[in-house]
Amino acid sequence: MKLMRGIKGAIALVIFAWHKTGMKHAETVTFGGSGFDRAAHLRETSATVLCETSARFTLIWRGKPLIDTRDHSLVYLDAGHPMVAEHRETALFLGLHEKSPLFAIDISHWQDPNLDVDQMKAFLDQSQNHHPDFPEHQLFCELRGTMSLLTPRDAELAATKRGLFAWQQGHKYCPRCGGENTFTAGGWRADCSDCKHPQFPRTDPVVIMLITHGNDTLLGRAPNWPEGMYSCLAGFMEPGETIEAAVRRETLEETNVNVGDVSYLASQPWAFPSSLMIGCHGQATSRDITIDPLEIETAKWVSRETVLSAYAGKDVGLKPARKGAIAAFLIENWLKDTLE
Repeated sequence: MKLMRGIKGAIALVIFAWHKTGMKHAETVTFGGSGFDRAAHLRETSATVLCETSARFTLIWRGKPLIDTRDHSLVYLDAGHPMVAEHRETALFLGLHEKSPLFAIDISHWQDPNLDVDQMKAFLDQSQNHHPDFPEHQLFCELRGTMSLLTPRDAELAATKRGLFAWQQGHKYCPRCGGENTFTAGGWRADCSDCKHPQFPRTDPVVIMLITHGNDTLLGRAPNWPEGMYSCLAGFMEPGETIEAAVRRETLEETNVNVGDVSYLASQPWAFPSSLMIGCHGQATSRDITIDPLEIETAKWVSRETVLSAYAGKDVGLKPARKGAIAAFLIENWLKDTLE
């Protein structure tokens, strides 16, 4: 009995330590858990709360959330706003925000007369789009460029509505019979009008790995990235594959580097359009690199000192990973020796 109590106590300590370090630390990544109440039990009856005077609404246009650029916050509209009345029927139920029903509205049909098409197609769209119904400081902004400036709650909401509307856009028709889908359950289910087959939002799992060997980490780059930009290797998981196996396979395919031990670090919802980035630490058992040009442009081993110099703004042929992305989260914690 004493032995069992001792074992239970040891397990409790391990769980407590993991909760206080690993799990809690991991959710500080951008788009991490903010404690938002998604109120899934209200989705089937969300139409009844749609007209509540306490309901609030957020907007999105072609993947860009409406942001107040003065304090980098999402813009919330009251139920009586003219824009809400015009698009109420297609509002997506997000959950309860400060105990009030929260919905998202997509106005991607709006044609911006000042649209910069080339900028929209750029690696990072820095254009900001102003709708005439809103003040000059309320603009539709690319989420990649603003994600690190938003509060955890606003970031989670922005990612959720972006991902859900992208899912709806790609699932207008039934994959079984080709019939037209109708979106129900507050926008969280697609029902075929012919065969009645239901579909639900899906998330694509992607492994992203901090591969290390001694004092070095393995970084790669894609051909369309800005000069000097490198990041952690990443790739989609395949059916029947574990996370650990995916880390080893993707690293081997892209660089021919073998990986031994793999450990999970953190995850990040990545609504571009619908992925879950699964951050891992892999320990390399080889160093020779052979690039697969169909996968990446190049890869190289980089020391802690070189990465630190890049973060200090020194010209070392390497730019820091994009702030807000899980790659930056992994690299920065490696630099601080706080991987858990």
